[in-house]
Amino acid sequence: MEVGARSDTGRVRENNEDSFRLAPELNLFVLSDGMGGLESGERASRLATEAVLAHCRDAQADAELAVFGKRIDGVGDASNRLASAIRLANQEIFQAAQDMGGKGGMGATIVAVRFLEDRACIAHVGDSRAYLFRDEQLNQLTEDHSFVAEQVRRGIITPEQAGRSRMQNVLTRALGVEQNVDVEVSEELLRQGDTYLLCSDGLFRELSEPQIAGILQEATGAQQAADSLVEQANHAGGGDNITAIVLRYAPKQNGAISKIGRWFKASEDPS
Repeated sequence: MEVGARSDTGRVRENNEDSFRLAPELNLFVLSDGMGGLESGERASRLATEAVLAHCRDAQADAELAVFGKRIDGVGDASNRLASAIRLANQEIFQAAQDMGGKGGMGATIVAVRFLEDRACIAHVGDSRAYLFRDEQLNQLTEDHSFVAEQVRRGIITPEQAGRSRMQNVLTRALGVEQNVDVEVSEELLRQGDTYLLCSDGLFRELSEPQIAGILQEATGAQQAADSLVEQANHAGGGDNITAIVLRYAPKQNGAISKIGRWFKASEDPS
């Protein structure tokens, strides 16, 4: 898995409330967008990403570690472990907010992906997104837990109207708001050449899906793609913190296939 990541404050905000963690040894990648302003938002997103990594690392060391919360039917152990980790992150942020007197409005969104054998396990709460770029097509894998997204799903407004709405930042689900939270999970079969993108709303509020797809298509590597996405979002306005994690699945060839590939390249060498 080729990995690229970048986070930027943007051109308007004074601080960066986004947080991300890369754990390639676990094939785990996590992004969180904090809420509550200044230190509260930064702390919430940091708590979220660190809690998810800690729980998954503990589970890697102890296969018998209990899953926190009710198991979700229809998905595997890895997806349920991600959901368990996010529920624990929710409780940590909720408790931190209570310790502050519950007046800070501390909260966070989160999106995480873990690759296991032939599949990608995705879990999220809020409006940070996961996309899949495959066969030159960009597909959003997560559904925003937001007021305008719910209106779009119900057919009350169009996606174009949602993009202009002043209610875009109103979430219907987030970490730290309640003692318990529902985590949404899904799984995708991996195919060679797949590119996964995790991003905060500071990216997709500035760039359209065709623009995002074009950048992913043209980039020669995952890090270049992450850099270009953030730079272009800043160029488009940079109205919020911007974070992008780009993950390209390109297994190395081996055995006979690798030898055939090397022979074919050598046969084309004019020297």
